[in-house]
Amino acid sequence: MKDKISLIDKKDDEFSQRKQCLLLGVNWSTMHYKPVGIRPIDREMMNLLDDKYTLHPFYGVRKMKKFLREKGYKVGNGHVRTLLRKMGLFAVFAKPNLSKPHPEHKVYPYLLRDVDIIRPNQVWSTDITYIRLGQGFAYLTAVIDWHSRCILSWRISNTLESSFCVEALEEAIRNYGCPEIFNTDHGSQFTSEDFIGALTVTGRNISISMDGRGRAHDNIFVERLWRSVKYECIYLNGYQSIPEAREGLRTYFEFYNRERYHQSLDYATPWQIYSGVCNTLDAVTNAA
Repeated sequence: MKDKISLIDKKDDEFSQRKQCLLLGVNWSTMHYKPVGIRPIDREMMNLLDDKYTLHPFYGVRKMKKFLREKGYKVGNGHVRTLLRKMGLFAVFAKPNLSKPHPEHKVYPYLLRDVDIIRPNQVWSTDITYIRLGQGFAYLTAVIDWHSRCILSWRISNTLESSFCVEALEEAIRNYGCPEIFNTDHGSQFTSEDFIGALTVTGRNISISMDGRGRAHDNIFVERLWRSVKYECIYLNGYQSIPEAREGLRTYFEFYNRERYHQSLDYATPWQIYSGVCNTLDAVTNAA
């Protein structure tokens, strides 16, 4: 829709703006619509929800409402649910429809049940998280190698459209080749034609896996990553804008991959495991 609107020439003397909208299949009123900004009080609550979710990702709407009311906010279940959806957050506990796909998008089966993850590029995964900023908020996505926990690519965006997820995927494939299996949740960004199309390009031979219904921990490696990113980078630095956050995250992910020791990796770094510098990891085998 944004691409179509950008094609409209407001100075065209031959075709009126209304006629151009008709030819492009765009509602005329859409061109003049200005989205309503986030209220300061909603932003405060979203930041508090982000803190609590990072600590307790199993909290649902009712517990989050209780939490906000104890902080002095007069809020109901519906408003809390709206804020959580705007943030792209869902409670992590076993229940049907943990993350709903677009109704027209194909959903793939979960392929990792009882699979031993024993080598780099065997399984990659991705997800999206909310990032709070001093001047608003943004969304972060990353592609992670399950065996090594290495971050292969990442992107930050001010919208939840699928394009920034596709960009991260393409960068990871361009720099590191293709995984045998790529696992995601059922979110509409990952079931979109653009994202699935990138995975199914002829010659890539990537098997697509999506979290099983009611399985709360299928994407646990990415959830652990988000907690580390927020406590070790976002919350400590208080970034004010997306460009500032992008620079800070670039530095952090370099540290995370090449300097940060992981207990689950027998105190090696993700890059040491991914690159093969360390290759004896009994702790990693069967971790999934």
